[in-house]
Amino acid sequence: MRKNLIKKEDVLEIYTDGAARSNPGPGACAFIFVKGDEVIYSDSKYLGTVTNNKAEYNAVIEALKKAVEYTRWNVRVYSDSKLIINQINGEWRIKEEHLKKLYDEVMRCKGRFNKVEFFQVGRTNRFIEEADKLCNQCLNNIYN
Repeated sequence: MRKNLIKKEDVLEIYTDGAARSNPGPGACAFIFVKGDEVIYSDSKYLGTVTNNKAEYNAVIEALKKAVEYTRWNVRVYSDSKLIINQINGEWRIKEEHLKKLYDEVMRCKGRFNKVEFFQVGRTNRFIEEADKLCNQCLNNIYN
């Protein structure tokens, strides 16, 4: 699928994951774009030494930065991180300053779209499992 084909009435679904080997430790983030039931784009990024929560936030940020190439309309972001989703949705307060800065970046990215919703899903979600594999492949490529 070519970029910019997400119509106003469509929803771009984004599945994200972040991983850190040790906590903190070498980390990566990944995301998958889904339209309907079709994967239309996926990517991963090595982050250096990070905490797991920082990796999870970075996955959302990187995904939203890329998503503007596909749509400016309706986006749903899914993560298996209860902490990240509840903080982004304003249900839990953010205690750590480094996470507050990442939250602020998510809000800046969110502002580039008509509507963005954030949902927590289980680790067994097939697209979350795929994002997790992308994180691990990225880390394996760096350290093997």
